Amino acid sequence: MDFLLVNGPGLLFYLFAALAVLAAILVVSLRNPMYSAFALLTSFLAVAALFFLRHAEFLAVVQIFVYGGGIMVLFLFVIMLVNLHRLQEMRIYGMQWPAALLLAVMMIGLVSWVVAQVQFSPANISPEALVSVEGEAVGNVQAVAWQLYQKYLLPFEIASLFLLVAMIGAVVLARKE
Repeated sequence: MDFLLVNGPGLLFYLFAALAVLAAILVVSLRNPMYSAFALLTSFLAVAALFFLRHAEFLAVVQIFVYGGGIMVLFLFVIMLVNLHRLQEMRIYGMQWPAALLLAVMMIGLVSWVVAQVQFSPANISPEALVSVEGEAVGNVQAVAWQLYQKYLLPFEIASLFLLVAMIGAVVLARKE
């Protein structure tokens, strides 16, 4: 019992990480788009659980609301518009599988090399760093906002401009003549 009390958060982390990876694999391997969408939702929720375990409550709630809610609704609307009867007649894999396998092996090798090169130190990343602003204890949301508007103001504004341009482009493309 003491083992679970000491290593419980670590075990939960690995459990939710494995669930997220398994669900991501199911997203691309299932033939039925509805089942793939449910696997994607499972992956989103597992990632939100990982954020909760790392004491990033704001990111976890945003993950649930934006991805688990909004993006999934968008995907489900697209799936409803697809002709599923014609989709079953189409071949899911063509002649591109050897190139995809080669790229997958190269990507696994690259990720393995990067993980081997990086020095991971738990002292550099602590949950306490995200709950204090200039030495004063605040909540997670305030600390994230402080970091976002103090250190990362320019990238934040650039991202907002990109979203504005994308929204205007979507309105122009959707407008009927």
